[in-house]
Amino acid sequence: MNDMLNFEPKRVFYYFNEICKIPRASKKEEKIIAWLLETGKSLGIDTKRDAAGNVLMTKSATPGKEKVTPVIFQSHVDMVCEKNNDTPFDFDHDAIQPYVDGEWLKAKGTTLGADDGIGMAMALAIMEAKDIEHGPIECLFTVDEETGLTGANELKPGFMKGKMLLNLDSEDEGEFFIGCAGGMDTVATLDMEFEDEIPENSVAYTIYVKNLQGGHSGDDINKGRGNAVKLLARILWNAYQDYDVRIADIKAGNLRNAIAREGYAIVTVPKEEAPALETYLKEMDKVYKKEFFITDPEVEVSFEKSKMPSQIMFELLQIDLINALFACPHGVQAISQDIPDFVETSTNLASVKIEDEKIIITTSQRSSVESKKKAVADRVAVVFYMIGADVVHGEGYPGWTPNPEAEAVKLLTTAYKNIFGKEPLVKAIHAGLECGLFSEKYPDLDMVSYGPTLRGVHSPDEKLLIPTVKMCWDLTVEFLRIL
Repeated sequence: MNDMLNFEPKRVFYYFNEICKIPRASKKEEKIIAWLLETGKSLGIDTKRDAAGNVLMTKSATPGKEKVTPVIFQSHVDMVCEKNNDTPFDFDHDAIQPYVDGEWLKAKGTTLGADDGIGMAMALAIMEAKDIEHGPIECLFTVDEETGLTGANELKPGFMKGKMLLNLDSEDEGEFFIGCAGGMDTVATLDMEFEDEIPENSVAYTIYVKNLQGGHSGDDINKGRGNAVKLLARILWNAYQDYDVRIADIKAGNLRNAIAREGYAIVTVPKEEAPALETYLKEMDKVYKKEFFITDPEVEVSFEKSKMPSQIMFELLQIDLINALFACPHGVQAISQDIPDFVETSTNLASVKIEDEKIIITTSQRSSVESKKKAVADRVAVVFYMIGADVVHGEGYPGWTPNPEAEAVKLLTTAYKNIFGKEPLVKAIHAGLECGLFSEKYPDLDMVSYGPTLRGVHSPDEKLLIPTVKMCWDLTVEFLRIL
């Protein structure tokens, strides 16, 4: 029997277990949408979807509670699909394989999808519950939060009726979030050009940078972790200068909202330089282990001899590419001037890959100051403009301005003190939340975000602290009671 089904609250973990069985990559949410519609129908709850694919369930108030302020519980249906290179897994068809490790719930070689599957499970358990008194409740399940905030962006005014929105997409139990950064993507593209021939008397290697922690490009950007794109670019820049290394292929990083965990480059090197290159790569393995001995102690630089590639990158293009990747900013760019220890502005050099004879470099920027978000995105763009790349900024999404006096915050804080006898932390978050977009469509909506403790989100190290799920459930029930 699945150990997860023994944990409390049983119905929350039941629904999360069911959700783990359903493929739900961003922009591929048809199966989870269909399941939600069928689940709502089976519960006898009014359930509908909009043109974007967002699903809304509506539950009437229990008798005598009809005039209580209507509440919306909101979560997103998609998950970040990341796996270890040595894990055979098809996110379009395979079920996530959760397992218990002490007090943590993890997945075998992939992201767990508790971001935000556990929020969905809590919402469904609320919809199902017969023993909770409450006013009118809606549960909103949005699509494509992870790669474009599409569901929130395309939400139409009037689709939902609630006056308070509780976003179930935060990752630290005991912390309530009342504001978030805005974000945008910046993507640079270069035409791939090849040399007429590979230099004679060359040998080929595949160089790997791997075993980095990676993580969420908002929540984890200030933790000093290594970025595989940056570390690989540094190696290639020096290897070209000193050993005349030439690039045939390069791939590092994956998703725009994840810090790059691993990458590789297939290169050629003159045969007489091969021993020196091997010595250099062994030395860089030691250098990176020393530089990241706290934040990424498992980082590894390795190499192996490879089959000679059929073609290599045009030399001037290679120079431009590795110069730009090495120079491109990554990480925290500014700390807030009014919120202690809060990251105000950051940028993530998310990935580089060669696809359909194009070199594609993906980056993402975040800031709680709109003008600084644009400024750092423009600075990233300039790096790639200087090498002749085609650069496109995404539309982006707005931040969410904190309101510590919001009624939802006060009530949730009171509920927390009632249950746990202490004050929660009320703060803003550098990650993006859909609340910024909700506030544009529903300007009078009173919002707060909370959730159980998650770590390693957006990476195969993602894990859920099991006891905090019941803590969040008890808090939610108490909130509904005092509302």
